[in-house]
Amino acid sequence: MINKLIRRISRSLLRSFASSATVPVGHLPVYVGEEMERFIVSTRLLNHPLFINLLNISAQEYGYHHKGGIRIPCHVMVFQRLIEALRVGVKEEGSCDLQHLLSQYNDGVS
Repeated sequence: MINKLIRRISRSLLRSFASSATVPVGHLPVYVGEEMERFIVSTRLLNHPLFINLLNISAQEYGYHHKGGIRIPCHVMVFQRLIEALRVGVKEEGSCDLQHLLSQYNDGVS
């Protein structure tokens, strides 16, 4: 089911944003948090387990047929931390878990 969502999103978003000079080829915009802050992410992240977890949460929150770009219902700081973890490579056992990242974020905020 998630693969179907990824294919559908990839096709429609890549077509929609292919002509945009602000979105590089192989990337797509996602909108994060209540602020709807825009991030440009690599399409390679769509298959990563952490990102799939976020897509599942997004599907539960907004459904599969909402209009517009991909919306991620989490705090911007959590998303930034997730992207950074994916950029440097998540190597620790258990660190490939969204709940683990969320608890680290909450510990840092408290």
